[in-house]
Amino acid sequence: MIHYETTTTTAQRIKAIFTGSIGNLVEWYDWYAYAAFAIYFAPAFFPNSDPTAQLLDTAAIFAVGFLMRPVGGWLFGRIADRTGRRTAMTLSVLLMSLGSMLIAIAPTYKMAGLLSPIILLVARLLQGLSVGGEYGTSATYLSEIATSERRGFYSSFQYVTLIGGQLIALGIQMLLQKVFLTSEQLHEWGWRIPFFIGAALSVFALIIRRHMQETAPAEKDNRKRGSLPVLLKEHPRAVLTVVGLTMGGTLAFYTYTTYMQKFLVNTVHLSKERSTELTFWLMLIYACIQPLWGMLSDKIGRKPLLLGFGILGTLFTVPILTAISHTSSEWTAFFLILAALIIVSGYTSINAVVKAELFPSEIRALGVGLPYALTVALFGGTAEYIAFYFKKSGHESLYYWYITGCIFISLIVYTVVRDTKRTSWMDKEQ
Repeated sequence: MIHYETTTTTAQRIKAIFTGSIGNLVEWYDWYAYAAFAIYFAPAFFPNSDPTAQLLDTAAIFAVGFLMRPVGGWLFGRIADRTGRRTAMTLSVLLMSLGSMLIAIAPTYKMAGLLSPIILLVARLLQGLSVGGEYGTSATYLSEIATSERRGFYSSFQYVTLIGGQLIALGIQMLLQKVFLTSEQLHEWGWRIPFFIGAALSVFALIIRRHMQETAPAEKDNRKRGSLPVLLKEHPRAVLTVVGLTMGGTLAFYTYTTYMQKFLVNTVHLSKERSTELTFWLMLIYACIQPLWGMLSDKIGRKPLLLGFGILGTLFTVPILTAISHTSSEWTAFFLILAALIIVSGYTSINAVVKAELFPSEIRALGVGLPYALTVALFGGTAEYIAFYFKKSGHESLYYWYITGCIFISLIVYTVVRDTKRTSWMDKEQ
């Protein structure tokens, strides 16, 4: 493969990181716009008069979109390993643009009946396919292009841009709420605006990615590149490690990011506007934390950060969520959520590089993308739906224990897995 430590200058490497990250940011903006604006467009697609039931329906489609992510992880992982990371990342952003445009122009239930939620479902399936392919290829790309001593720092920008996509969605939501539109206008037609913006940004990202620097596949047996049988036969332990590493982290991440905005409205009883504003500032701080944790992992290793998340997440998830649900103070809720996000950063800041370091180059994008997408579909994608289900059934606190159990299972994996900083496949290849 291309060895960037000797063939790429620092300026070129930073430009490549920026180019890959900008495309990643746009993709995740498109993905999160759905979650951010669900509280406004849910009545347009689902006529049920119960707000919680409407959110349950939109959360179900949100979860179904995740079912396509394993397909995307396999398809684009194979493309990335066989033809290059740039090709896969360009195609994935093209699909995202199409999905966003479909949501932007989708007819409401009053206009088209059952066809309306079907169009919404198709759009989310396309976006799920796109995001499923995005994670593995971008995690691989950012990890491969970095120098070995700064790999944790560079790869942390995957979650900086992932969170950044949510920040942009929330920022646009706040502008529409506070400056441009009334609540009635947002419910009636204003929710379409962020999806038109997302479609346009995706086209911009597509143009940028066409000129991004490539980290070429290794010059090895072509039959092994992106091969699912080779992945399962030669790297079963690494595949299972990715699943275990991801389970608790992805569930905690989606709980404290995409679901928390609804939790603040439905359980804490903040207004939609205040919930959006609090979430925005929390996500901004959260994004800034990622490179700091990434740099720390370059100094002390990846394992201590994972263990920190696993231990603290197991001990404090139930107390934090219980305290948030009972508080009437916005500031108390703010600092409790911030504490939770600091804990989760032990996972999010380094999970991309940890997974990339588990696989050789000819199978890396597929090895990172597919098992990760499967786990996220099962646990991250269903987080909102399960949370709303427990709330609707009157047992919301059971969801807190569900998160704790999943984090504990991941903690067991963190305990037994070797520190990938010291056993990285990339260092062996270089």
